Amino acid sequence: MIDLRLLREDPDRIRASQRLRGESTEAVDDLLRADESRRSATQRFEALRAEQRSLSKQVPKASGDERVALLARTKELAAEVKAAEAETTTADEALRAAHLAVSNVVQDGVPPGGEDDFVVLREVGDKPQLDDPKDHLEIGEALRAIDTERGAKVSGSRFYFLTGVGALLQLGLLQMAIAQAVEHGFIPSITPSLVKPESMEGTGFLGAHASEVYRLEADDLYLVGTSEVALAAYHSNEIIDLAAGPERFAGWSSCYRREAGSYGKDVRGILRVHQFDKVEMFSFCKPEDAAAEHLRLLAMEEEMLAKVEIPYRVIDVAGGDLGSSASRKYDCEAWVPSQGRYREVTSTSNCTTFQARRLNIRYRDADGKPQTAATLNGTLATTRWLIPILENHQQPDGSVRVPKALQPYVGGRDILEPAR
Repeated sequence: MIDLRLLREDPDRIRASQRLRGESTEAVDDLLRADESRRSATQRFEALRAEQRSLSKQVPKASGDERVALLARTKELAAEVKAAEAETTTADEALRAAHLAVSNVVQDGVPPGGEDDFVVLREVGDKPQLDDPKDHLEIGEALRAIDTERGAKVSGSRFYFLTGVGALLQLGLLQMAIAQAVEHGFIPSITPSLVKPESMEGTGFLGAHASEVYRLEADDLYLVGTSEVALAAYHSNEIIDLAAGPERFAGWSSCYRREAGSYGKDVRGILRVHQFDKVEMFSFCKPEDAAAEHLRLLAMEEEMLAKVEIPYRVIDVAGGDLGSSASRKYDCEAWVPSQGRYREVTSTSNCTTFQARRLNIRYRDADGKPQTAATLNGTLATTRWLIPILENHQQPDGSVRVPKALQPYVGGRDILEPAR
């Protein structure tokens, strides 16, 4: 949720942010009205309660007609207080609904536009010179590393098996990511894949993209699309200690996405699938430290990409392509030779205080006063990374070179040979 103080002081800034996202500015006006209604209802309720308390002290001291009048007013007040309390509850619910409808405030400097209007910040690495490069699925099938045919037979489209060196590659990659995270002071975590609705809502995943989320109706639980959800909710309704600096986690989880809006897109291979594994970084910090922490997470992602020796670029995502919780997002896109283009493999988002305000996560400032924390997230490795690893390191004989940093995590192998 956005800060209501900012809304009251500078509603035009919120409207400008909504326009940059391509979202409705009417939602801002609705929130302003809901905020005013809630404050008015609360003031009326508190005034009536104050009068009720005052009368309760006067009645025992009164007598005669005065006592009769006070008792009559007390009876009237009881009904008025009850009605005012109900009005306040309704106003609270309306305010929360209006509050949830407004996305996070976009940071200054974020590019305007939509999905194709990102700004390339840098390109890193040399693209391999390959004649007629094979795609990751052809390579993976030859290595007996990826089996989408049996994945579809068992579970349906967009499912797959990783077998043999495919399984070893994914496990090795994620283990390397965890090792790097621990080296940088992150707390390794294996997180739940099922979460309560309040956890999913608190992180902003039940808004415009709710159709992407799997829900277990019988249990009223959701399958996460990222361990960000569980890690964000880890400290819900808590006051945490940030005196020594940010608290950082690296969460390993299986992730699930319906891909409801991607019919017919990227159906080949493992680029866009319903289930995958991922190591996600997550930071809790003071709001004034969030921008620096965002760059730290991006540097962590680039360190991992350098280790697997694949060319990539970093982009500053445009306002119209930001998720509702993000105020700024950087993506790292790896070069995919078979497609002759860059494809996203990581992203890192600064969510400022938006998620923490929903989840009631606070810290104490220098004066001991509770303040809303900031949250940030960033992908450190995921199943999708197998695509650029296999394609960029393919050899003319059909084998695949294993990046040096990854070799210790795959049993010391330096070359993956096609199955004979």
